[in-house]
This record gives sequence, C-alpha cells and structure tokens, in this order.
Amino acid sequence: MAGSSMELGRARSLVVRTNPTDSPSSTALNKFKQQNLPACKPVLKPSCVITSFLVVGFIFLPIGLTTLCASRTVVEIVDRYDSGCVPGAFRSNKVSFIKDTSLPKNCSRILKVRKHMKAPIYIYYQLDNYYQNHRRYVKSRSDQQLLHGLKSNKTSSCDPEEFNNGLPVVPCGLIAWSLFNDTYTFIRGTKELRINRTNIAWESDRDSKFGKHVYPHNFQNGTLIGGGKLDPHIPLSDQEDLIVWMRTAALPSFRKLYGRIEEDLEADDVIVVHLMNNYNTYSFGGKKKLVLSTSSWLGGRNDFLGVAYIFVGGSSIILSIVFLLLHMKNSRPCVDETLSSWSGKDLSS
Repeated sequence: MAGSSMELGRARSLVVRTNPTDSPSSTALNKFKQQNLPACKPVLKPSCVITSFLVVGFIFLPIGLTTLCASRTVVEIVDRYDSGCVPGAFRSNKVSFIKDTSLPKNCSRILKVRKHMKAPIYIYYQLDNYYQNHRRYVKSRSDQQLLHGLKSNKTSSCDPEEFNNGLPVVPCGLIAWSLFNDTYTFIRGTKELRINRTNIAWESDRDSKFGKHVYPHNFQNGTLIGGGKLDPHIPLSDQEDLIVWMRTAALPSFRKLYGRIEEDLEADDVIVVHLMNNYNTYSFGGKKKLVLSTSSWLGGRNDFLGVAYIFVGGSSIILSIVFLLLHMKNSRPCVDETLSSWSGKDLSS
C-alpha cells in the first residue's frame, strides 16, 4: 500500500511538471520553490582541496615578501615634539601655555638622518587621539559654500561656526575653524632646505570642490580662535593646506601632507627644525609628530599588507600539509559513480 501511494504521488508530480498549460515563468518559479534549478554542485576531493591551498600559498607568499621588502626600503624619521616644545615652567599646565598668545611658541628640534633619503622627501604632520571622524565634526561644513562662496545659503550644517558678529563665515564649519597651523623650517648646515608646498592636495579637490573665485571672509574673527588663519586675498582652490585638512581622516591617528623636500638627504646629516608650536592638542590629550619619509613604488611605509599576504600564504601551505597527512593516514576510496543512485542506471539488475 505504501509503495503504491508513493508511485501515485510521483505520477501526480510528473503530471504537474509536464502540464503543457504551465507558462515558462510558472515552471521556473516552481523549480525555484522546490530547489530544482540547475546549479553547480562540486564534489571537493582531497586532492583538489590540497592543491587549491598550495596554489594560494605559492601565489600569496611571493607577493607578501615583495610588498614587505618594498615597505622596508622606505626611510622614515618620526619626532614627537608636543611635549618637548613646552617650557619647563608650563610642563604641569600645558593648556595655559598654548592658550597664552603673549608667550613665544617657537621651538627647535634636531633630527639625524640614519640612512640616505632620496628626493622627494615628504613632510607630514601626525596627530594622535584626534577624532576627525566624529559625526558632528564631519557634518560641520558646507560643500556648496566652499564651491560657490557667499552665493550659497546652505550653511546650516556649519553650526556653531556659521556666523561671526552677524556676518557669514567663509569657509564655515568646525573643520575649517580647527585648521592645523604649526609651521616648520628645515636647516642643514648653514643652508635652509626649500619646502615645496604646491600640489599637496588632490587635483580633483582643487578643481571640483573648492571655488577658484571664492575667498575667505570673516574667518577666525570671533572671540574663540580655533586654529590657523587664511589669507583673504588667495582663493580657496589655491590654499592647499586647507584642502588637505578638509579631507577628514577615518581613524584617530592620522598623517597629513605638509610639503616636500626636493633634494636628497645623506646619511648622518643633521637637520635643525625650527617650528612654531601653535596648535592646541593639549586640551584633549592629543599628540603631535613631525614625519619625514621617502616613498617606494607601493607608497609610504606600511608593513600590514605584506604581513597579511605572508600570513595567508603561510597558513594555506600549512593547512595543505596537514590535509595531506590526514589524507595519507585515513584515506578512503572514491565512490564508484556508476553505482550511485543519481547515475540513472538500474541497480536492481
């Protein structure tokens, strides 16, 4: 009785599937609901798995070693100066020092070049514990105003730096208001090294996001001064330090390009840096660092990519060896597909 019921059910389903009145769309929908659509269902054999892991390992390892070697060829000099540029009398109260405009903020630092640094040598300032990715900070800007100036009235997002003394601020917002304003001068021997501060911003930002006829207006004229000031006679598209600063960082530790030294520095050279320690990071426990760095075909120094490739490649090779040993120890014969139920052959004969 059970066997006849099953045969009847199969016959009914066959009739339903082969019903000529069914449209192609309904047939495809029925196959989708019953999970009978054509699909690739590979049978992963041990040999295929082991070979795949070996191929991944042999591809990733050379890439990782190459990128790591390229990263290690980059020469960097990093100097933290926020603490060293505070006079001894103010070491216990750094905030009062940085806020007192009557006190001189000039400072000198000595950098020694350990290895030959080939031009161009990039100058960065690095800020730590600085959250440019804060939601209110990121939103406090007006892209329309940066492009069109006073013609744009869409500045409500710039609050609280939208107006000063009843007049609009250009550029408005907290990002522009907190512009980094430390400056650096480099001396080698008796000669001052020339710093090229042009073309440090993205070309797309200069041409498409900052107006060529938009000039700073009523900027940093309030009672509370945030950071650097801007030249009101230079359009925003030419003030590249502002453009670099306005491209906010995603992480609390970041570097931004200050300029380039376009001559080589030799090993054992001594560089004297005269800087103005103007920017206030003491109020929130931030750190300031000066970075000199060369570059490679891969960019600046970053070992993460090479280490990641080496880790994945080495792990793949180790797993392939483990799977090979397990397969040799507990090997099983492959199934004869001619005897399988899906082969379509009559197994009763």
